[in-house]
Amino acid sequence: MEIVQTVLSISLISSALAVVVVIADRFLNDYGECVIDINGGNRQMTVNGGSTLLSALAANRIFIPSACGGKATCGLCTVQVASDVGPVLPTEEPYLSEEQVNEGVRLSCQIKIKHDLEIHIPEELFNIEQYQARIEKITDLTHDIKEFRFALEEPAELAFKPGQYVQIDSKPYGSVTESVSRAYSISSVPSDKGFVDLIIRLVPNGICTTFMHEHVKEGDTITLRGPFGDFYLRDGADDLVFIAGGSGLAPIKSLVFDILEQGLEKNMTFFFGAVTKKDLYYVELFQDLEKRYPNFRYIPALSNPAPEDAWQGDVGLITDVVAKYVETPVNKQAYLCGSPGMINACINVLTGIGLTEDEVFYDKFT
Repeated sequence: MEIVQTVLSISLISSALAVVVVIADRFLNDYGECVIDINGGNRQMTVNGGSTLLSALAANRIFIPSACGGKATCGLCTVQVASDVGPVLPTEEPYLSEEQVNEGVRLSCQIKIKHDLEIHIPEELFNIEQYQARIEKITDLTHDIKEFRFALEEPAELAFKPGQYVQIDSKPYGSVTESVSRAYSISSVPSDKGFVDLIIRLVPNGICTTFMHEHVKEGDTITLRGPFGDFYLRDGADDLVFIAGGSGLAPIKSLVFDILEQGLEKNMTFFFGAVTKKDLYYVELFQDLEKRYPNFRYIPALSNPAPEDAWQGDVGLITDVVAKYVETPVNKQAYLCGSPGMINACINVLTGIGLTEDEVFYDKFT
């Protein structure tokens, strides 16, 4: 009991000290105006010191990818910093390789602006836009997955590559007083100009997913930013393997429909993994595509079908099903979207078959 009390006391003291440090830094340290030099003088901006680099850039309409909204849990908001901003923080270490650290790459959400900075970011980020979009339709796909159709209002069109994602800003609701930003893959195709479809699964205690599932309605206006991501179709292979689970179906749907719409000569096999039949959706849609297009094959699999499912399809982990059907790596690329565990397991299976890591594509935030 004494040990437990000691541990609790130390934890409380540490937490209290952390709060004191944050408050003291906010009110006692006045960093004044700081200049951010971007890409060797191509752009400059003056900001008030004290905020994070991620938020300061966003305030000036330069949007760095950040699937977690600046919580240091996704590792996407990297920038190359040429100025001295101190050592790499423990919150950054899991997301930065030794090579990146040596090159000055940092997480922009963890860098506090205290003086003038010089940074380098990809030029394509200057093309990222912020959009006001009206929710035109909400469709229940499963017990915990909804699809949202957004009509873009300002700007009126979003140019993106199938597979990319946008970020949504939530609004305060209930006891939630903060607004957060989260990333969701686009499920519609670029030719559907003026609209963006997103498939969103309800995550228990997820601030943004709860907001979208329980606190918005058709007609509401939402702020979007994008497009982000390098998960899109590459040249170099004519035999494509798509693997998804849950809401990871979204970018695969966009890729498949765009390939068919363009008439590209690609053979496609789409593996979708779920636990039980109630976790499946768009089954008839993809089965219809399979009937209409000889170059498309759809293989859903259940890992633990319920007796009442009367399931006649493949059973097992999606990795086992993929290994059953994919026998050769010749002329293949694989595109994955799902949980980190599923992605890692699929990578192991695909590389075991003979695909190289540069023939396997996925978004890290999934």
